[in-house]
Amino acid sequence: MSDNKNKETKVVTSHDIHLDGDYATWIAELKHRYRSAQVKAAVRVNAEKLLFNWQLGRDLVLKKAEQRWGAGVVEQVSLDLQREFPGDKGFAARNLWYMKQWYEFYCKEQAEQKLQQLVRELQLPQNQIDAKLHQVGAEIEPQKLHQHGAEFPLLFALVPWRHHVEILTKCKSIEEALFYIGRTIEQGLSRAALINCIKANLYQHQGKILNNFPEHLPALQSQLVQEVLKENYDFGFATVGHELYSEAELEDALTSNVTALLLEMGTGFAFIGRQKEILVEGRSRKIDLLFYHIRLRCYIVCEIKVKPFEPEFAGKLNFYVNAVDELMKADDDNPSIGLLICSDMNRTEVQWSFRGISTPMGMATYNNIRIQDALPTGEQLRERMELLQKELRETKRIMNNQKTDQQ
Repeated sequence: MSDNKNKETKVVTSHDIHLDGDYATWIAELKHRYRSAQVKAAVRVNAEKLLFNWQLGRDLVLKKAEQRWGAGVVEQVSLDLQREFPGDKGFAARNLWYMKQWYEFYCKEQAEQKLQQLVRELQLPQNQIDAKLHQVGAEIEPQKLHQHGAEFPLLFALVPWRHHVEILTKCKSIEEALFYIGRTIEQGLSRAALINCIKANLYQHQGKILNNFPEHLPALQSQLVQEVLKENYDFGFATVGHELYSEAELEDALTSNVTALLLEMGTGFAFIGRQKEILVEGRSRKIDLLFYHIRLRCYIVCEIKVKPFEPEFAGKLNFYVNAVDELMKADDDNPSIGLLICSDMNRTEVQWSFRGISTPMGMATYNNIRIQDALPTGEQLRERMELLQKELRETKRIMNNQKTDQQ
């Protein structure tokens, strides 16, 4: 009996241990290390799967699989792989076709040069890029990159497969595709955010906003701002009551769905407020919309006008941007940016209005506002009835005159 008692499992109670601050610190460190290891493992697994996808697409191309084994060979490969790996959802026939298309798309002569250019233009410190590449590249054997056919671009391992599919199926050129790959790497775009960027045609709109940024911002900051701001904003998510709406009604419609507004503005925008009050020498002034951009590290002062641009709009925006710089900007913030959004504009008027203004600002337009009530108002109906009655009376008068002349 005594031997059995000695072999019994010992139960640890609170009286058997003494937990102090050092123990809590150590446990917290262990948890942090394990989470970090999980993230790194996931990144490496993603990199290896992407490499596999690239090589499978390469094989389908170089082996001329359809000519060699028949038009249904991709579907057959899909069935064979799914039978062997039933738990893996990545072997659907459509996915295999994407792999082939992915390899073919980037195996053009200019692709390698464009990829090298992308690495140079990434808006990330070189040490961060190197660290990211090392994290995924450490687990990919060099010989795997140099097999027959085009080499797998290691930079692609930083972008999830479903992101690659969205880019592949929606972009018309290598330049456009690499633009969105770069944005995904720089900003850590989710798939939804990437789709929104592509839908907004960010590639075509980049750098086209009418502005004075090059004259008043450092070169790098000017380039970044032009990439962030658009020349036109799609406010199709906003609904107003009637065709003739006020600025207040438009602001209500925009800010009633802040999530959609921020998605349309772009990645990195944080909404500070609508009709943001600032006090200048005891007098209250209100900014239409105020944002802070995380990546640009600056405030963006947005004024919205429901009519075409007028020169005096630039002066008012200039005042608000200067006020934000004086009253809100922190020492480590970059200079605030002014963004004027109007229903329409004349480019010459905008350019002339911006001359002599040292505040960095841009001019954009908006469209696609939805009208909730397409029916005319009571007042509009009365006006139309009066006009119709007037037209009927005039028609009757003309007809009577014609009868009199005939008599």
